[in-house]
This record gives sequence, C-alpha cells and structure tokens, in this order.
Amino acid sequence: MAETAPQETTSVRALANAYVDALAELDPLLATTLGRPSDRLPDLSPDGHQARDDLARSTLARLDGVEPADEDERRCARLLRERLAANLALSEAGEHLRDIRSIFSPVHRARVAFQLMPTATEEDWAVIARRMAAVPRAVGDFRLSLDEGVRGGLFAAPRQVSTFVEQLDEWLAGRGWFAGFTEGARVPPALRAELDTGATAATSAVAELRRDLAERYLPRAEGTPDAVGADRYLAWARYWTGADLDLAETYAWGWAEFQRLRAEMHEQAQRVLPGASTLEATRHLDEHGEAVEGEEEIRRWLQRLMDGAIADLDGDHFDLTDAMKRVESRIAPPGSAAAPYYTRPAQDLSRPGRTWLPTLGRTRFPVWDLVSTWYHEGVPGHHLQFAEWARISGRLSTFQTSVGSVSACSEGWALYAERLMDELGYFTDPGTRLGYLDQQLLRAIRVVIDIGMHLRLEVPGDSPLGAGESWTPELALEFLQAHSGRNADFLESEIVRYLGGPGQAISYKLGERAWLAGREAARATRGDAFDLKSWHMAALSLGALGLDDLTPELARL
Repeated sequence: MAETAPQETTSVRALANAYVDALAELDPLLATTLGRPSDRLPDLSPDGHQARDDLARSTLARLDGVEPADEDERRCARLLRERLAANLALSEAGEHLRDIRSIFSPVHRARVAFQLMPTATEEDWAVIARRMAAVPRAVGDFRLSLDEGVRGGLFAAPRQVSTFVEQLDEWLAGRGWFAGFTEGARVPPALRAELDTGATAATSAVAELRRDLAERYLPRAEGTPDAVGADRYLAWARYWTGADLDLAETYAWGWAEFQRLRAEMHEQAQRVLPGASTLEATRHLDEHGEAVEGEEEIRRWLQRLMDGAIADLDGDHFDLTDAMKRVESRIAPPGSAAAPYYTRPAQDLSRPGRTWLPTLGRTRFPVWDLVSTWYHEGVPGHHLQFAEWARISGRLSTFQTSVGSVSACSEGWALYAERLMDELGYFTDPGTRLGYLDQQLLRAIRVVIDIGMHLRLEVPGDSPLGAGESWTPELALEFLQAHSGRNADFLESEIVRYLGGPGQAISYKLGERAWLAGREAARATRGDAFDLKSWHMAALSLGALGLDDLTPELARL
C-alpha cells in the first residue's frame, strides 16, 4: 500500500514536509540524498511508480484544503502544486516506462547513492552491504517497467540505449564498479564476505540488464526517433523549468544570445592569440596554456580553487557558516557522462557538497575551461545555493529545499554565479575568460539545438552553418564542433544528453535570464539602497522556485 501524507494537516509547511517524509519511504535514494539512513532501494517497477503517483495525488487533494499562513507558505503551496502536477503529467505520458538515458535514469541514481553513503563505522558498512544486496531486485524492477513500456509501444531511442549499454560496459570492466567501490576502503573484516557477495550479485544483475538491453530491447526499439516532438517536449520543459514556455520566443532569444556571445568570444580570442579564430585560440590554450598533469593533482587544484573562492567571497559578497564552507572535489567514477556535476550536502550539512570531474581516460587537464565550470559547480554556484538551502531547511519546508528543486532555478543560479565572478573581475586571465564565454556560448547553443532537434525546426537563415536546413543530431554536433572549444568526446556526449533529457539543456540560460531580470528589477526599485550581498542572501533563502515565480519573487527583495 502506498505511503500517504497525514489525513489532517495544520499548515502548508506540515503538508509539504509530510509529503517528503512519505516519499523518502517510497524512494530510499531520496532519503540518502537528504542524509537520512537507509539500506533499501526504491521499487522501480510500475507498481512502485504508481505508489509514488498515488502519494502525489493525495497530497494535491489535501493541499486544496489548506490556507498558507505566511509568504513562505504561499511560495511553498505554489511550488508543491506545480511540481507534483508536472511529475504526474510525465507519468501519465508513460515516460517512466522508457527511462533509458545517459544521465538521470533510475539506475544512475542508484549508483550515485552509494557514493553519498557514510563509510566511517562498521554499521555504515553494514548498511552499504544490505543496500548492495538489494541491487538485483531494483534492477529487476527497472526491467519490469521497461517491459511494460515495450508492451505499450513506448521505447527509448536507440541512441540512448546504445550509450547506456556502453556505460554499463564501463561499470562491468574488471571486477565491476560495485566490487571496486569497496577496494582500498577500510571495510571491517567481519563484513568483507557479505560485501563481496553483494557486489558479485549486483554486478551480475547489471550484466544481465546490459545483455537484455543490447540483445532484446535495442532491436525492438529500432526506428524510435531521437526527437520527442512538441507535446512531449512541452511536458518535459515544464518539468525542468516550472513554466509553460513559448518555444518560438525561446528559440529566437537563444539564437540572439548565440550571435551576441559568438561576437564577444571572437573579440576575446584576439587577446589570447592575435589574428586567430576562436577555435584556433581554444586549441592554442589546450596545447600551450596552463595544464595540470594527473588525476589527483587536478582534484587538488580544483579543491584549492573552491577554497580560494570561499575565502574571497565570504563576508564581502555572501555570509557563510563554517558548515557551508565544506565542499569536496572528487573524480567521477568510470561510466559517468562527460560533463562535471555536483552532489548536494545532507540536509543537516553532515555530508559536504561535492563536485565531480569525469576524466574520460585523460591524465592532462588544461584549466582554461575548468575555472568557470568550478565556479558553476562549486562556489559560488551549486554549492552555495544548496548549502544555504540545507541551512535554512528548518525555516522553510524540506520540500522547498530539496525535492521541489527546479532545474531552471538551480542551474540558472549556477550560470548566474559564473557571470557574477566575471562581474567581480575573476577572469582577468584572457584564457580563463575565454573559457567563461565558451561556457556561456555553449548554454546559448543548447537552447537553440535542444528545441531545434526535438521539434525539427529550421536553422535560422543567418546561421554560419546549415542555414535553412532542419536540425538533426548530426547537424547539431557539427554546429557544436564549429563553435565550441570542447573536445569531440564531450560534445558527442552533450548531444546524447540533450536528446535523452528534452528541455533540461535550456534551463540554464532561461534560469540565468530570470535571475538577472529579478536582480535588475530589485535594483531599480531600491535604487541607491540596493545592496548586492543582502540581495544574494535573501534570494538564496527563498528556496526552490519555478520560472513562473522566480523573477517576480526576486524583484520583491
């Protein structure tokens, strides 16, 4: 039977917190993210998904009978209603029955959960052992959902399946990722046999999933298009942004941003290598710019970068507690997607936030394009936002500071954070500023090609490449290669990512636009009394917001 929120609630905050508590029971991976102990994995079968949908519907029904008591509760009620409705719309479309993607899939989430679990004590390792023993059932449940999708004619696109199979090959290399997870760790001798048995069973389950996808699922998925079309795209865009978008306006705005940033990048490239094209300048930086040799060395370099940013920004631009200053640089495990990522701290900040760098087999790391990225992933980007949310989670609902996150709000803040560091003068080196602009340009291109590929739109007539043609993944990759300084593996991974997560790629630039609009509106209202540090701290203390609400709420601060 599905866990449900209490029949009687006295406030929106209580209802939202009850929803999170009940969802954490149904989804133990959420419990781990929040820092709550759990040795289970979620039921990834259709029945398990139905239980989570039932909880969402019962919570929405109860929300209708509760009046917000203050401004925090007003924002909470709007967020809760919008988020649950957006999730239910995807469920009703059967998206969970074809959830095979290069990132974001339930199987990816399960692996990440192990990386978030504490390992300090014998009991910690006992919890890990019990959860590892649960992997075969979770993988089996996931296959049941895929089987139901097959029966209903709902398939993931072959490109997503093939990429996922390749990732699973990396998970299975050698003794397998699960066995490798405990290698070199201080595992209590009494638990070694149990952990080894669990790792062997988990690896076998992943190997069986890999065979099933490659030999049975993939042939049947043949012919499924990469593009999801307008209806599915709008539903996903609502999920990632918290708004019903005007896609024509968004596409045109993204193209204008691309043209603006392209010109600025060309101008900046001349400061790196006079007379060179933008791509020639980035290749020059790859070959002759500052670089760090070795995985451990680059991990330490990135840690120093974040520690330095914290020391510089605290007091002058943000007010940070000691717990908020804890953020760790890590190397991502094999089989990850190419893009760096961040994992949140526990709600009580007992587990720090962490940035993760996928190395993709590299041992040499040019830093011109990493500085801006780590301001995005770490400080003052994702880490400051999520650490502040954790700090204030006792005042706001847990939903507003965790489950209710909207990509456009969080990725928009992180992209805004990169711009803030440029405004504060942190990109004085010509190469690192070109890296910052390269990041901005990539996010503008994402808006254009993500919408363009999924809706099969025409390339604008003033495009330097493919004008008048319809966007395809192949043309989008060629376009990226012509306008981004990133390496080929990264760009190919990006295309697969956009196709597998429609609407997510546009959330960065749209979110940044909303943050900037809110800041400028607040500045215009307050005039000389506007204080940027106070505005930042007040803005971060609002918790999660969708695009429908983000700019108006920021403007009021």
